[in-house]
This record gives sequence, C-alpha cells and structure tokens, in this order.
Amino acid sequence: MIRRTRAALPRPVRPLFGRTLWRRWSYLVGGGALLMPYWFLGMGVAPAVLQSAGPIVQGVVILLVLPVAGAFVTGLVPAVRLLEGAAARELLGGPIAGLPVGSARTWRNRVRSGVWFTVHLHAGVVISALSLAVPPFAVVLIMAPFVRWDEGFTEVWGPPSSWPEWPLPFAGAAMLAAVLGLNAATGALLARLAPLLLGPSPAEKLAAAEATALRLAERNRLARELHDSVGHALSVVTLQAAAAGRVLDSDPAFAREALGAIEESARSALEDLDHVLGLLREDGSRTAPQLTLRDLDRLLEQTRIAGVELDAAVGEGLDRVPAAVSREAYRIVQEGLTNALRHAGKVPVRLRIGVRGERLEVEMSNPLGAPPAGHRHGGGRGLGGVRERVTVLGGTMTAGPDGDAHWRLDVSLPLKVAS
Repeated sequence: MIRRTRAALPRPVRPLFGRTLWRRWSYLVGGGALLMPYWFLGMGVAPAVLQSAGPIVQGVVILLVLPVAGAFVTGLVPAVRLLEGAAARELLGGPIAGLPVGSARTWRNRVRSGVWFTVHLHAGVVISALSLAVPPFAVVLIMAPFVRWDEGFTEVWGPPSSWPEWPLPFAGAAMLAAVLGLNAATGALLARLAPLLLGPSPAEKLAAAEATALRLAERNRLARELHDSVGHALSVVTLQAAAAGRVLDSDPAFAREALGAIEESARSALEDLDHVLGLLREDGSRTAPQLTLRDLDRLLEQTRIAGVELDAAVGEGLDRVPAAVSREAYRIVQEGLTNALRHAGKVPVRLRIGVRGERLEVEMSNPLGAPPAGHRHGGGRGLGGVRERVTVLGGTMTAGPDGDAHWRLDVSLPLKVAS
C-alpha cells in the first residue's frame, strides 16, 4: 500500500517519502552526534588557551577550527575508514553499496578518509540542528490560526504578534518541506561523494582488476585441463568398452587388456577431476597434474588399445623441452587425438612430434571419416583450448581440412619459455 501511494506521487517528490531518505537522515544525524565531543573539547580548551582573544575568535575556534582539525585527524585512523565505509554502504546506499571498502593502508587513503569524516560530521550537525529546531516552529505556524498558545510559549516558538495568521500554515508547511528537501539533497550529495573518498583508489581498482583477471585466467586454464584430460579419457573409454564388448567371447585376452586400459583412463581422469575441484575450492594441498611429454608413450598406447590405428613418430630431444612447454604440448597432442576419436571415429591417425632447432613441432592428420554412432557435436572448445595454449606460449597453429579427405593440425612452439 505504501509503495502504491509513493508511486502515485510526482517524480520530484518521491525521494521525500522513501526509506532511503530516512536511512540517510539517520547517517547524517549520527555524524552530528559524533561532532559533539569536539565541541565540548573546544569549550574546555579554547577559553584557557585564547584568554586574550575576543569572544568571536573563541567562538570560531570552538565551533569550526578545532572540530574540523579533530575530525580530520580522527579520520586518519585506519579503523575509522572501515567503520565509515560499513555505515555508508548500509545507510547511504548508492554507488558505494557495490564497492569494497578496505582499511586505510596508504596515506592517500587516510587523507581521503579524514576528508570524508570531516564532511560527514559537519554536514550531519547542520542537518541535526535543522531537524531539531525547525519542526517545532513549523508546527506552531501551521496550528497558529486554530490554537491559542500560552504567551510564554509563543515568545519562544511562535511568530511575532504583528504577523497575519492566515499565511502561517503555508509558511510552516514550506519550512518542513525545505528541511526534507535539504535532507534529501545532502544525503544524495554524500552518496555521490562516498565512492570518491571511501571507495577504492585507481591503484586499488587496477590491482583488483588484475587479481580478477588472474583468477579468470586460472579458471580458464583449469577448464582446459579438465576438458582435455576428462574428454580424452571418456572418448577412449567409450571406444575401448565398445571394442571389449565385441570380442569378449572371441578374444578374452584383448578384452581384459581393454578393460585394464579403461580402468587406467578412468583413474587418470578422476585424479585430474579431483585436482581441479580442489583448486576451485582453493584447497592448497592439491598439487597440479604434471603430465608431460615423458608420459606420451602411455597416451599413445591407450589410444591404440581403443582401436585407433596410430602412426606415431616421436623424435629425439623431447627430454630437453622446458617443463611448461612439455606440459602444454602433451595436452595439445591429447586434444588432437580426442578430436580425431570424437569427430571421425577409429580412423588412422598420423602423428609427428620432435624438436627442430629451437622449436617443438607437432603435426597431426587423420581422414575425415564419419562421426561415431550417437555422436553429438560439442561446443567446439577443443581447438579453442589448443589455440589458447599456443598463444600463451607464443607459438603458431594451423588447423583445418587438408584437401577434401584429411584434417590437419600443425603446432609450432618456441623452446625458450620459462618453465
């Protein structure tokens, strides 16, 4: 009901009747209350220190100089930034509600906190004073034509006796509206200033963006690892299980070998999956799988057991390939074999891998056979993951049909990459 009534009001008036106004008002009044101790301190210190100064000078020092200096110095305390940020996010709202507010670890942030604390307290004391003084006087004006007040009360809160009574209610209502409007404007102004003074600095924003980019890059790397390892294992397991089922009675030895390969592939995939899930949970005890080109023979053997006719030529010098390149090259070969199994079935695959000069060369090709039965086209992440790996290492890659009958993947990776 309240929301419907507020929605029916003219748009310029709606902020005067929303919960945001009163939350911001409480934030401002709280700031005004926090300023009182500085005034009390000034009342005790200024007369003793400025005995020869006139009352005007003492008043300026008590009401302005000491409170401004005291509030600014207090705002330099790192904990004040945290408290002010939490209160601003909860009560002021606006852009600051979506920004992190950390401790003031640098002097630049401390100065920004000091400025904010000073503005908050002094804007709050003005709003607090108006909120206490104006409403009683406005109520008296509104009720003046209808109530005969005690003379002692009207001398303090009432209008002069010479004023006509009929415009007084309008003047009182205008005063209340002015206080509400000033309250709304001050709260909105502080909500706009809060991100500048309490929000992260440009350097902190840059650091947060870099940290986010690093987290996203790590998650993308984990997704590639999971796609390559588990995807390859499932493709091999599917073909091996189908082959074992066909020869279970006629060739039990081959069936047992295929089942053993299935067990090994599944165990390897589970280890990779457990590793990735551990990293996503930020479990520091998890160690990254370190499959490299040293494990290439096992990968090729698993592929052959799946029924793929694999013509592999592994050149010399792979042992001197840096660890980072070796890990990524293993995954690239794995993904190339997976793509062949997934998209062309058990077709002959030709693999050439070796070191030429200061580069590691990988060449893979296979006939464009018909996809296996029940095959569904995936999201095309395999070659995208290969391209990301190659790009990170500063290598080159070409992939696509080689004529009308073959698919070819060529990758060249530089060896001078820090491991």
